[in-house]
Amino acid sequence: MASHRKSRSTGTRVAGIRTPALATAALTSVALLSQTANAAPSDDRPSLEEVEKKVDDLYRQAGSATEKYNAAKEKTSKQRKKVDTLLDDVAKRTQKLNDARTELGSFASAQYRTGASVPESATLLLADSPQDYFDQNQLMNRLTGRQKTAVDDYVTQQSETMKKRREATEGLDTLTDSQNDLKTAKSTVQKKLATARELLSELTAEEKARLAAIEKKKQEEAARKAAELAKQQAAAEQEERKRQEEAAQQQGSGSSSGSSESSTPGSSTGTQAQKALAFAQAQIGKPYVWGATGPGSYDCSGLTQAAWKAAGVTLPRTTYDQVNAGTTVSVSQAQPGDLVFFYDDISHVGLYVGDGKMVHAPKPGAYVREESIFYDGESSIYSVVRPA
Repeated sequence: MASHRKSRSTGTRVAGIRTPALATAALTSVALLSQTANAAPSDDRPSLEEVEKKVDDLYRQAGSATEKYNAAKEKTSKQRKKVDTLLDDVAKRTQKLNDARTELGSFASAQYRTGASVPESATLLLADSPQDYFDQNQLMNRLTGRQKTAVDDYVTQQSETMKKRREATEGLDTLTDSQNDLKTAKSTVQKKLATARELLSELTAEEKARLAAIEKKKQEEAARKAAELAKQQAAAEQEERKRQEEAAQQQGSGSSSGSSESSTPGSSTGTQAQKALAFAQAQIGKPYVWGATGPGSYDCSGLTQAAWKAAGVTLPRTTYDQVNAGTTVSVSQAQPGDLVFFYDDISHVGLYVGDGKMVHAPKPGAYVREESIFYDGESSIYSVVRPA
């Protein structure tokens, strides 16, 4: 016969005591809350990978702001020279205007001393613009040839002086705008770098060691990619030499050595590239300092500009302008001395050495060094430009 006893509610035992299901749920909730509370601090803290990405982004943003700073600094320097020239011109024209005014005054004084009654001339000297009287036929008929010349000269000097003063005022306004842009760019660089330093300072010794290991792995991968590019370039050069030798033999010249030279840049161009590269390599070990152009320190575009200047080629100051200062070639066609640009905002540049490597001034806290062009991944390469 079936039992009519009520079934007991399912429960669990805690320390040998059966607990109802509701109590079990409560205990579970408490345990979960306790675990969440304990985990909260670590959840709020970014992972090492997130810190690395954030720091890299900050350095790139600082690099971009540095190029804006360089552009603003160059513009400010040029504008200051222009304003100085304008102010100097205003001073000279003002002196000429004063001389013309003095000469007119001497005519009036002579007329008063001789008792001549020429009230129009006296009024002329008190007027803001002698041109008001210059066109009056009655007055002009009374003036001597020398006096007419003096009036004409005064009018011309006054007009030119006012024009130069307006140009100087506009120039000063433009200079103020450039100086404000310079301050903004400088502040942006400083803030980005300060944030990056703060993030790095919060890492533990263990995290810093792990970060160094991650960086080492990236460098190893970059070196591997550089070696692959070096092999590809060597194979392409060998194939080109073979093709030219065959072409020379078909033409009956039999001069393979002469034809092989055509696969390299022209003699003058090759010499310039060698000089630029030699200069850049001589700077290895010098610190990166944003906005610096040498000789004791460099930023990325300051180094490439100085290197090509040593070879007799003038490059613009910023990466934004340097990228347009030559012929664009593919990465596989890169030759020693070429400029390698990085990132979509073209905020970094290095000087190609060969074998997939370059010399560059990397970032704050680092030094000019030779490194794979794939140091930040293949996708980071924007273009390769041959200056000469």
